[in-house]
Amino acid sequence: MSSYQGVIVSDPWLQSQFTQVELRTLKSKFINVRTQHGRVTLGDLPPVFSKLKAFTEMFNEDEIKTVLGESNSDMGEEIDFEGFLRAYLNLQTHAIEKSGGTKSSFLKATTTTFHHAINESEKASYVAHINNYLAEDKFLKDFLPIDPATDALFDLAKNGVLLCKLINVAVPGTIDERAINTKKVLNPWERNENHTLCLNSAKAIGCTVVNIGTQDLAEGRPHLILGLISQIIKIQVLADLNLKKTPQLVELVDDSQDVEELLSLAPEKVLLKWMNFHLKKVGYEKQVTNFSTDLKDGEAYAYLLNALAPEHSTPSTLDTSDPTERANMVLQQAEKLECKRFLTPKDIVEGSPNLNLAFVAQIFHNRNGLSTESKNMSHAEMMSDDVETSREERCFRLWINSLGISTYVNNLFEDVRNGWVMLEVLDKLFPGTVNWKQANKPPIKMPFKKVENCNQVINIGKDLNFSLVNVAGNDVVAGNKKLIVAFLWQLMRFSMLQLLKNLRSYSHGKEITDADILNWANNKVKKSGRTTQMESFKDKSLSNGVFFLELLTAVEPRVVDWNLVTKGETDEDKKSNATYIISVARKIGCSIFLLPEDVIEVNQKMILTLTASIMYFCLQQQGEGPDDSDLASEVSRLSVDGSVSDAAPSPQAED
Repeated sequence: MSSYQGVIVSDPWLQSQFTQVELRTLKSKFINVRTQHGRVTLGDLPPVFSKLKAFTEMFNEDEIKTVLGESNSDMGEEIDFEGFLRAYLNLQTHAIEKSGGTKSSFLKATTTTFHHAINESEKASYVAHINNYLAEDKFLKDFLPIDPATDALFDLAKNGVLLCKLINVAVPGTIDERAINTKKVLNPWERNENHTLCLNSAKAIGCTVVNIGTQDLAEGRPHLILGLISQIIKIQVLADLNLKKTPQLVELVDDSQDVEELLSLAPEKVLLKWMNFHLKKVGYEKQVTNFSTDLKDGEAYAYLLNALAPEHSTPSTLDTSDPTERANMVLQQAEKLECKRFLTPKDIVEGSPNLNLAFVAQIFHNRNGLSTESKNMSHAEMMSDDVETSREERCFRLWINSLGISTYVNNLFEDVRNGWVMLEVLDKLFPGTVNWKQANKPPIKMPFKKVENCNQVINIGKDLNFSLVNVAGNDVVAGNKKLIVAFLWQLMRFSMLQLLKNLRSYSHGKEITDADILNWANNKVKKSGRTTQMESFKDKSLSNGVFFLELLTAVEPRVVDWNLVTKGETDEDKKSNATYIISVARKIGCSIFLLPEDVIEVNQKMILTLTASIMYFCLQQQGEGPDDSDLASEVSRLSVDGSVSDAAPSPQAED
């Protein structure tokens, strides 16, 4: 396996302002300009910067030219890569000032380079969470508890074990811990494997990590590590905020139509709806719309806890006029419900959105106050999908979110119905295919505008030669799950085949087929001296997992510990092998979203994606891929979020 080579900048301060993924992408932009013009000047930058999503909605080319000209009167002066980065930071500063200097929340999306300040309260809260949930871990107990007053958290994160373990706390079973390198002293290769496993697994549970590289974790970069930890913890604390885990949530709505709307809400919105439901019952007249300013005075908390736990309520909580004193009393009351104190009265008074969200979620988890007698309970149960559809929904939802598009998908079948998400995905994968002038940006009130978006989606699919006989935009708007899954599968498959085709020395520019992937895998295993083969991607013999473990061994001989592999004769052994396959594949660098059940049941679609991902990784490592500039372009297109990637012209269409 080749080692990761980062982009090195001679100025340490300048290097510290960017993640490795950003540096690789910006280096690609710089090289492209130099290739086109023979050199790079400040005058070349406005058209380049105006297409970066970080700036496209802030500045046009003329405004960028004015900003850059303020610091250097000679726009024809040649600049090197460091000058390119300094110009980027200069424009970034103006963008922050123009937006009012608003800081983005760690919990909302990817961490950006705009703000590197560390919130010590959040850090202390995350450390307390880690100390509580991982205290008994066999490997980490020698390093815990972590002292929040030091940088011990970031030092411990450098070997990757902590973050992998935390992912398993958030979503148990995500990582087969047999795949984690847990020696006391790890070499750089082993650390890189842990970080690769961590990032690919984080994507697989719904984190947005497109702006973080393994090198960033190995360096222990505080703002990126806190951003990732924050997302992981958020997923953990909001895990029960859906009808599948907590069907009692139907009590929040009045009829079946509202149940469908509840299904489409993000977990945070469900939590707010739950909070306001109880507040209304006890006469609290205000509406809580956020986890920050609306909670600063502590009154909403006092009313909520009085509603949920009247046996612990006291009039003095509302009688006091001091918000800090009230916040402290709220925390004392919550502790009686076994809510651990991961935030302080100061965090409530200052309106920390991340910590308040986690606190409200903890209250919900310990006492949600909902009934199981709701008239809508049976309707909610009837709306549940079959198992295979649920797994496919999960796979495509996580895959879409991993691309780093602007919209975060919470419920696939609801969120794609207006067509906008589909257009974003198509534009991300195949830049230039979407006509944004004919697209309608959410919120969309008029149904025909949703149909217009979806019709464009279908037309682009037809241009890509997807099988879409008798399929129209109306089918997507209507939420036809079968057709939505069929379209997304073709989209995922096509993008994978295009990536393989781009490995020119392998494909020689020819179209890659499913048969090519099948033949490659069989030949790879055969050349390694093993005899297992697969007849097709639905070959039932694949259910024991042995073929894929042999394929992974053929790709990277040291990555599979055969002492941990079973013959796959029983269901339990098959599950053990399948879980191990997924973690080992992620460990070497495969970004995959299948579950062990997909291997055991030989889900044809998921088996193909697994094989293609292993093939793509292998061919890249063997140097059979494109040259450095092409590879950087691929990284930019598929692996970097909007803060540094190209974007189509900002859509202007309105309802």
